[in-house]
Amino acid sequence: MTIIDKPWGHEHIWAKTDQYVGKLLYIKEGERLSLQYHRKKEETIYVLEGKLELVLEEGSRRDKHSVLLEPGDTFHISPLTIHRFAATQGTDVKLMEVSTTELDDVVRIEDDYSRT
Repeated sequence: MTIIDKPWGHEHIWAKTDQYVGKLLYIKEGERLSLQYHRKKEETIYVLEGKLELVLEEGSRRDKHSVLLEPGDTFHISPLTIHRFAATQGTDVKLMEVSTTELDDVVRIEDDYSRT
């Protein structure tokens, strides 16, 4: 098991094989991940604690909208889906993510922490 500190909280990789990866993401209240997409990586999330704001940009005009996910809610993110996870609803967020193995497949569009 590996714990990786992030500026928005941390992630805990609890499973890693040649076919899938399982993580727990802990997002601090008021923090958010990059607005990003993945070229190949596919992921499904399951909210365990808190209220997750999931920001999505979809369609040819890249219309941006938010979906509020609560404990027990799931969401599937296909490759090339522009998205952002945020703990902006007054709570820390804990979520489980199961994905394909391309962990470095992150294309950042916007980032609060000046990462490229």
